[in-house]
Amino acid sequence: MKKSNSQTMGLFIGVVVFAILAVVPIGGLEQEGQLFLAATMMTVVFWAMQVGNMGYVSGLYLAVLVILNVAEPGVIFSPWTGSTMYFIIGAYLIASTVKHSGLGERIATYVISKYITNFRSIIMVIFGLQAVLALIIPNSWARSLIIMAVMKQVIDSAEMNKKDAVTVGLTVFVSSIPTSMLFLTGESAINLMIVDYAPVSVGWLTWLWYMGVPATFATLLTMAVILMMFKPTQAVTFDQSTIAERFSNMSELTSKEVRVIIWLAVAIITWMTDDWHGIDIGWATLAITMLMGLPLIGETLDVKNWADVPIHVLIFLTAAIAIGRVGAVVGTNEFLANLMFPGSTPENVILWAVIVVAIAIVIHMFLGSVIAVLSLIIPATLAFTEPLGLNPLVPIFIVYVAVFGHFVFPFHHISMIVGIGEENGGYGNKDVMKLGFPLLIVVFVVVLLIQLPWWQLIGLL
Repeated sequence: MKKSNSQTMGLFIGVVVFAILAVVPIGGLEQEGQLFLAATMMTVVFWAMQVGNMGYVSGLYLAVLVILNVAEPGVIFSPWTGSTMYFIIGAYLIASTVKHSGLGERIATYVISKYITNFRSIIMVIFGLQAVLALIIPNSWARSLIIMAVMKQVIDSAEMNKKDAVTVGLTVFVSSIPTSMLFLTGESAINLMIVDYAPVSVGWLTWLWYMGVPATFATLLTMAVILMMFKPTQAVTFDQSTIAERFSNMSELTSKEVRVIIWLAVAIITWMTDDWHGIDIGWATLAITMLMGLPLIGETLDVKNWADVPIHVLIFLTAAIAIGRVGAVVGTNEFLANLMFPGSTPENVILWAVIVVAIAIVIHMFLGSVIAVLSLIIPATLAFTEPLGLNPLVPIFIVYVAVFGHFVFPFHHISMIVGIGEENGGYGNKDVMKLGFPLLIVVFVVVLLIQLPWWQLIGLL
């Protein structure tokens, strides 16, 4: 089916869904809740079937909620009255300055020139680079594009055939997923969004304490799956001299790169100590990035860097967060929890976790968008979990790993979409699917055998 035809069909289906849900009486929902459900499901259909750019679809959704008086504008646009959206803006600006200053490429080239000797080491270095750059670039696909630019030099130097080159490209973008879970700032848009649902404060070190071990195992298991499933088709003899020469030909650190390093150090220290100094991580990041654009003390950001802040993504995130917040106000979250989950909550935590992960994965398989699914599932899961009296971070983090850490098709994850095509990661749909199904097992292993035992050990569970 051509994209234009599928978009038209998606538009028609979404409007029909809205009309049915808005008109047909639904027991257990007030009028505001029913209108909210109708608008939300229409938007989810639009997102899933890619009816239009996600920014336009999301903006329409927000406008519909306001026009229909589903909730007060202050509730609908509440992400902008807190720090979340401003941290995300700051994160994109940081990623932009690291990229345009050349610092990211310099780091990647240095690591590759020192540690790559064969095909296996290429895969391992990619994962290592993703983890290191996750500290300083709070955007997964921005990191991947920087690493991929250097890896193309590696592919040419090793004279890899197309199949092995595809494996390298696939690894670059896949590795960005588990490594993004290591730090609160590893993937600014999604990580900040999910902690926004928590009724308790989650600082940078708090995130690392709760998610560091599960994310590390997810990273190692993902790497192991790739190494087992994607063997090189020929012996890869890598001449390090090519990349080493590339690194040696780079000029000494520019004054701009030095300033970027200093400001990155300030940002990282500020993030890591947020539980101590008490300054919200979002406001701190906004202040730091604005200072980076001032003369004398900054001079690392200028007007052109604002172009790297995607307005459509910010509107999309506003809509995704609004789903959970407005749904709580109009009673739809509890309604969806009763609809999606069993009538009673099992007392056995392991059985409960299996149910939550399975439902989250199934819904993600159909709806696709990580953010859209998280915004639907997290509030419903919190309502489903309430009888167990668990710390709310437990269901939030489990749903996060189940949805963010899982994909089967490229449209399930923006990191995988960005890498598709010869000009990017070089891989296609079949390559993603080949890896996607085994990684479903990794999700269950991480949740049941790593997350739950670790949280029991540290007292979260």
